[in-house]
Amino acid sequence: MKMPSVTISFTEAATAAVKRGERGIIAMILKDIVPAENPVRCVTEEDIPAELSEAGKQQIRLALKGYVNTPNSVIVYMIGKSEENYETALNYLKTVRFDYLVAPSVETDGQLSAVTSYVKNERKANKLIKAVLPNVTADSEGIINYATETVYENDTEYTTEQYCSRIAGIIAGTPITISCTYAPLPELTDCTRLTSKEADAAAEAGKLIVWWDGEKVKTGRGINSLTTLTDEKGEQFQTIKIVETMDMITNDIRMTTEDSYIGKYANTYDNKCLLVSAIGNYFEKLQKQGVLNSWTLEINVEANRAYLKEKGTNVEKMTEDEIKKANTGKNVFLKAKLSILDAIEDIDLPIAI
Repeated sequence: MKMPSVTISFTEAATAAVKRGERGIIAMILKDIVPAENPVRCVTEEDIPAELSEAGKQQIRLALKGYVNTPNSVIVYMIGKSEENYETALNYLKTVRFDYLVAPSVETDGQLSAVTSYVKNERKANKLIKAVLPNVTADSEGIINYATETVYENDTEYTTEQYCSRIAGIIAGTPITISCTYAPLPELTDCTRLTSKEADAAAEAGKLIVWWDGEKVKTGRGINSLTTLTDEKGEQFQTIKIVETMDMITNDIRMTTEDSYIGKYANTYDNKCLLVSAIGNYFEKLQKQGVLNSWTLEINVEANRAYLKEKGTNVEKMTEDEIKKANTGKNVFLKAKLSILDAIEDIDLPIAI
């Protein structure tokens, strides 16, 4: 009678999903004085090491500002001011749980290619991290290409790479039920100004920008750097909100099944059905929370058939129900279809007079 624990685990994961989506974790590689404690986790400004330079402290403050919510925390790995290689920091981060990576001097240090490759390789290995990087044509759903040249906070000026920390904080502080599109930046007094045509061109090129709307500075469309679309990765994969939701769901299902199911139950049809029910309960909770619009989940009969055929079973004489209930060794073949809710971003309102 242990199987219900899987259902409970998925229910708890779904209950916590929105909260996790609202409070992401940022990892920062910071060139500064290396303190005795390194790395350091900053939840509030009080956690910032006193020995850091003012510029280094400000980068952490920018990340902690957030948006609707503040980020869960900023894990800061300091490297020396003369350090030119991020390898040690990136290797450390391989074993750390975080959502968004930022490095305020990555372009100056010539490390854009290294960090881009790192994020892509980590995602291939199912560590679904993302990075906010300046002026990089990465063509990846895991890389947000921030591209506004300069922003101004009164007399303080930030370059593209220096302001990536603020952008990462905005994204990490965005609830999973909305997007970071048009997030206001009330502290900014101006930015590099673009025409509407230039702003549209930036979005089409996979660039996240901030822009002056005539009254204030705010973010542009919440998109990542993916521009090459395929049958497997369509327009939805260009949206930061959708990718964050997909990553969250993938992580939840993988971690929950690893902790509460894999290796713990016989691979019977009944146990497969109970797993389907548990994951379905998770999807149902997400639908009620406004994360999903609709969903389907079932045992993958086609994959079962292919497995049995490969093992020498004469599947031609088997009914679909027999194939569904057949022994598939260590494998559980499921398939799901999700409709993820996006945020309202485009409004069409013809007005007749």
